[in-house]
Parts: sequence; structure tokens; C-alpha cells
Amino acid sequence: MNRRQFLCTAGAFAGWSGGVACRPLAGASTSDRALVLVDLDGGNDGVNTVIPIGDPLYRALRPTLAVPEELVLTLDARTGLHPSLLPLLGAWREQELAIVQGVGHDACNRSHFRSRQIWDTASDTHEYRDDSWFANAGVPLAPSSPAGSFAASCEDAARSIAQREAAVARIALHGFDTHENQASRHAALLGQLAKGLMVLRAQLIASGDWHRTLVMTSSDFGRSVRENAAGGTDHGAAAAHFLMGGNVRGGLWGAAPRLDALEADEGIPVTLDFRQLHATACAHLGVVPSSSVERFAPLPLLRA
Repeated sequence: MNRRQFLCTAGAFAGWSGGVACRPLAGASTSDRALVLVDLDGGNDGVNTVIPIGDPLYRALRPTLAVPEELVLTLDARTGLHPSLLPLLGAWREQELAIVQGVGHDACNRSHFRSRQIWDTASDTHEYRDDSWFANAGVPLAPSSPAGSFAASCEDAARSIAQREAAVARIALHGFDTHENQASRHAALLGQLAKGLMVLRAQLIASGDWHRTLVMTSSDFGRSVRENAAGGTDHGAAAAHFLMGGNVRGGLWGAAPRLDALEADEGIPVTLDFRQLHATACAHLGVVPSSSVERFAPLPLLRA
């Protein structure tokens, strides 16, 4: 892909929510590394995604939304996964799935639009930027896939990576703003997420490209720990995120949430800045973080 083709492709994504701020590493090629960004649009409920089973307040604050204990996929004595994420256990057992806890941005803005701006531009809460890493990184982007299922989008992303059409693919799964009737809606969304990611993983393993690919989730924000009167949750702060790939050091990363020390609106406090995920993606791709990210260290979860 030449420079003109790259610029045309990048322009097609100008309105998409996603991205970090980087610039190319001088003399380095990014052609052997690939990144898949997965946006959980609307604000994913991290508490029912990565479940703090060792905290008694989990069930006290969620009398109807708490996942039944016998259905939780136990990871360790304190932590489990939602049962809809069962397809991800293969990657977990192979130590290819990292679960990073407490991710968000300080003074979290509960506006969907503003929160996406902050994630997309890697800006501070009170800083307004109009750049994204896709304008600066110099890596080719996968073309937009037609509307369809999340699994189909994952197949398209895997195909683009395997055929060396792109270094970065972006996929969105919509519907995570679960203010009401969350239990069944969230379960279905997590099921789509897990099945789609396993389609992606299987195709990239088959093509021999899994070892060079990093998959990373993002979302507007987390959600309130206490359920609301409508059987849902409201906008919160921090949440857990997934990083997955053949070069990932799997396991639990970051501090486990403390449900006895919540923010004023009952969101989980941020203990890990989201820009550390961006810095990790830059390290994987072999690009130097720009000014908005460079002061944040990559997480040490890449094998090489």
C-alpha cells in the first residue's frame, strides 16, 4: 500500500471512534505487526464481565444482576468471567488473554461523546485535541466492512491482516449502554464478543498470523456497581479490558476492584490510565508514542 492509498483509507475512518496517538518509529517497519481494536460501544459493564466473586458486596449491590455463583467461569479465588465468555477460556488457558483491570481516565466524563473523544485522541480530561494515531502512525488501515454481524467483521479483519492489506483493523460492537433490562442484553452482547474474537483467533492461527497480532478492547467508560431500579446500570468510571494475541503474556493485570471504595456515583475508581493500553499498542506496532501518550509506560505483557 503506497502513501496515497494509506491516506485515502485513513480518511475513510475519520469519523470512527477509536485510536491512540503515535508517530512512526524512525527506520522501523510495522509491516510484520497487526492490531485489532474492538470498541464496546456504549460503556461496557466491567463488573459483570470480569466478576469480583471474592467480594461479598458484589451480590449485595446487585441483588438481581449478579451472575449466579454456579455459572461464573472461575479464574482464581477472587475473579471470574461471565458465562457468555466461555469461548475465551481457550485463549486464557493458552496464556494468550490478558485481562487488565481498573482501566479508565481520571475525572471520568460520563458523556458518551466526550469520553470517546478522550479515548480516541489520548487526551487529558480537560484537554481538547483533534488528532488521532491514525493520522500520525503511518500504518495501513483495514477498509471498512459492510454492515453485518460482529463475527463477520472479525472474519473481514482477519482476512485483511492475513493478506497484508492492513496493519490495523477496527471493529465495533454496539449496545453496551445497558440502563435497563441488562441481564439478558449484556449476556447476548458478551456472547457475540467472545464468539467473534474466537473466529478472529482461529483464522489468524490458521493463516500463521496470530503471533504478530494484538487484539485490544476499548469502551466509553465502565458502569455503576449498584444496579438501578430498571434492572440495569448507569454510567461509571473504570472497567476491565482485554488484550489478546499470540505474543501476549496472559493473566490478570492491574489492581482488582474494591467495591467498598467506590466513587460518588458508585463507579469503580480508575487505577490504570487508559493511555497505558495505547502505549502498549504502540510498542507492539513498533511506533513511538506521540506527546499525548509518551509519558505513559507500556504494560509489560508483550512477550517480545
